[in-house]
Amino acid sequence: MKDEMSSKEDEIIQRIAGKVREEREKKHWSLSDLAERSGVSRAMIHKIERAESSPTATILARLSAAFDMSMSQLLAETDTRSGTLIKLAEQPTWTDPETGYLRRQVSSWQLPVDIVSIELPAQCSVTIPTVSYPARRQLIWVSEGELTFTEGERMTVLSVGDCLELGEPTECTFHNATETLCRYTVVVVKPA
Repeated sequence: MKDEMSSKEDEIIQRIAGKVREEREKKHWSLSDLAERSGVSRAMIHKIERAESSPTATILARLSAAFDMSMSQLLAETDTRSGTLIKLAEQPTWTDPETGYLRRQVSSWQLPVDIVSIELPAQCSVTIPTVSYPARRQLIWVSEGELTFTEGERMTVLSVGDCLELGEPTECTFHNATETLCRYTVVVVKPA
């Protein structure tokens, strides 16, 4: 089971590497161009593109935003057709190597709505920069545990069943201040 998990993680790192390189080359950007647009160092982008490093959630968010994509699009595995069943075991997952934050892509990224399931470990925080949010409306719905969500200057504590619509784009921090796992769903309405 451990080797299977390792193999899946390697696959995801390879897919991210290929996608970042592909998107950068499509735009005819150098590593320096992408570094300037994303705020991620040229050296880190080089490591990511060579699959020598898995990006953190913050870095992944910055790279996605530079390409004017959602994180889901950047992590997308393959195209899916309408009506396709995506079994739990087939849903692409990605784990932040720094925090253990786990992101599961529930819906096909090709739909006008993105549904992402998140597991945030106990005593863990993930900050997503402002650049990740332009022209995207989002909801957060907590299904297990408690989430402390900071949006700019505003802090909200969400319990099981609570749903919060995000406001204007600003830096956001997702924090699990408890000793147990927090599960929440992020629903992103894509721009038309």
